[in-house]
Amino acid sequence: MTDDAMTSPFRGRRWIVALLLAVLLALPAAIGLHDQQNRSVEGAARLAPPKPVKPPVPLPKVEPLVVKAVARDTARSINAAVPFSSLPNPAARPLKLKVASLDFGRAMDCLAAAVWYEAGDDPVGQRAVAQVVLNRVRHPAFPNRVCEVVFQGSERVTGCQFTFTCDGALARTPSDAAWQRARTIAREALSGSVFAKVGNATHYHTDWVVPYWSSSLDKVSSVGTHLFFRWKGWWGTPAAFRNASLGKEPRIAGIARLSVAHATHLPNDAMEPEMSFAAAVPADPALSRITPVSAGQRFGTAEVVAVGPDGTSFIVALDRSASAESHHAQALKLCGGRPRCRVLGWTDQARTPGGFPVMDSLLDAMAYSYMRDRGSNLERSLWNCDQHPRPASNQCMVDRNPIKVALGPGAQIK
Repeated sequence: MTDDAMTSPFRGRRWIVALLLAVLLALPAAIGLHDQQNRSVEGAARLAPPKPVKPPVPLPKVEPLVVKAVARDTARSINAAVPFSSLPNPAARPLKLKVASLDFGRAMDCLAAAVWYEAGDDPVGQRAVAQVVLNRVRHPAFPNRVCEVVFQGSERVTGCQFTFTCDGALARTPSDAAWQRARTIAREALSGSVFAKVGNATHYHTDWVVPYWSSSLDKVSSVGTHLFFRWKGWWGTPAAFRNASLGKEPRIAGIARLSVAHATHLPNDAMEPEMSFAAAVPADPALSRITPVSAGQRFGTAEVVAVGPDGTSFIVALDRSASAESHHAQALKLCGGRPRCRVLGWTDQARTPGGFPVMDSLLDAMAYSYMRDRGSNLERSLWNCDQHPRPASNQCMVDRNPIKVALGPGAQIK
């Protein structure tokens, strides 16, 4: 056997070993390149904007609350025969309204009006109503401002979305304590509180009526005597509730006697027309009459101490324990339908001026002031926030002579 013959098998084995080593050295690089390509694809997928969800069916029509002509007992039987939906009823997402203080105040008081007039002084029912209103704000079938949702359809005598806005119920006035409780619930709802039981319900009614729309919706919950519904199919799922609030809330004149935010008329409100009410809603006659006012006359807990020479300026003694909102409500009644009016109020009897002109040394003790000049489109309430803390700083007296600040340079308090 020659040397070449003896070594040829070893040469073949060396070639095979070399080939295997080359493959093993190349394999990690190939795997790394593959992983890098995968990571690039995954990264691009994360950076790409999500595809918008296309609703499978057109936006549902919002039907007004028109009920069938059936007796109460019959209505209860009809409603009881409708089963609750067997589909999941997830809680709504929290809504935290981050807007300017005046817009928050208007939204809060519109929501407070809805919960009090719709559910009375029942905190559980009020929270359920508040959740339905906020669900509507988020749903594209409805306006995306709280006040517009609450007062939608109020220009009609019938067919409004919330019956209290067009059936004359606004003539009733809640007590100060009840109104403050309703405002607290409204504030909590606009700050992220969720009433989970009603889920994403956008409709409700009492069990003694049968609206025409109730058979076309899914019944999802009950709270007291109220039944709650959501739209069937995709429009009732959480994905449909994607609207964001516009923030700019309209002024609702019909609740101005309850709400400082709605009594405050700003120049830019002209850009957003005030929402009107059906003629069937009775106005408070005390807010439209012009009647003589004399010293010693009382308006709620406020007593008139002095009347200015022109009959449009008033000094009043206020009850320190009364709410800030009651001071405003009393000022509106005192001014009535006067196009120009000033109400200056003190809670400290020892420092209440006995007449006009008002001494500068007494101005820092003033507790409340109301000014109206419709010719200049001015209407404003200010409080001494040491006595009455307010949710917005622009409602506070920040100068020892707040009336001059409000009316402008050169104003005289006579």
